[in-house]
Amino acid sequence: MQQIHRTRVKICGITRVEDALSAAEAGADAIGLVFYAGSKRAVDLSQARAIVEAVPAFVSVVGLFVNAERAGIEKVLAAVPLDLLQFHGDEPVEFCSSFSRPFIKALRMKEATDVGAFSQTYSKSRGLLLDAWDADSYGGTGVTFDWQKAGPFVDRFRIILAGGLTPANVALAISTVRPWAVDVSSGVEQSPGIKSAALIQSFISEVHRV
Repeated sequence: MQQIHRTRVKICGITRVEDALSAAEAGADAIGLVFYAGSKRAVDLSQARAIVEAVPAFVSVVGLFVNAERAGIEKVLAAVPLDLLQFHGDEPVEFCSSFSRPFIKALRMKEATDVGAFSQTYSKSRGLLLDAWDADSYGGTGVTFDWQKAGPFVDRFRIILAGGLTPANVALAISTVRPWAVDVSSGVEQSPGIKSAALIQSFISEVHRV
């Protein structure tokens, strides 16, 4: 029997309850909340709690951190019931795995990035998120990377494809890479942190079409 692969979808950089609901209603598997002050999509604890309280069952909530102090992460976890942690900076694996939550680790793809070696180092992660490299930004740049670089690792690791995905290119990205999941932020926005319900629906429809 032929195995049917379903690509999961995470809508990241949610800052409003209505956008979380739009994502859930469109069929998103997860939403992402950014706890990084350097991001235009950062949320405070009050925003995050309101969003999480509105999210229906079976939609995971992911908290994104970038080189955060332990005390800061623990403060978030005490206030917001996150399902999964996403580490998007230079955090060592021992740190990532020390919060009694499953985690995924982001890798920003430089020209000579060794995905295989990185994935072995972070073998405790539930997924490896491949994002575009930008010297000044940790995600949400709207820039893609060479998807062919991810292909050789898809059968060995749960690859989450990110970086510059939009409703216009996500079908091609999935056909090229066949990732476990795709992660989008700026590609479904009206402006930084403000999502478009129509773009979210279009993006997820394209994912399901492949």
